[in-house]
Amino acid sequence: MSVCIRHEEECIACGACNSAAPDIFDLDDEGIAAVIFAGDNNRGITAIAEELQKELQDAIASCPTQCIQLADAPFA
Repeated sequence: MSVCIRHEEECIACGACNSAAPDIFDLDDEGIAAVIFAGDNNRGITAIAEELQKELQDAIASCPTQCIQLADAPFA
């Protein structure tokens, strides 16, 4: 599965995704989340490693604005 923050303007900089999955998400200087796993740079083109799937699901569940999106194939 690929993942990205599809609607960055909806991110409220709460940090929940980074707390749940720090190997997948990081926050910029303004607190806005982005996917950093394997250098993805929030492009949604990198499959998330199998061993991080639980953390990914926790991050998705913890996002109050539901701006994290998954896809079976890369977004781009």
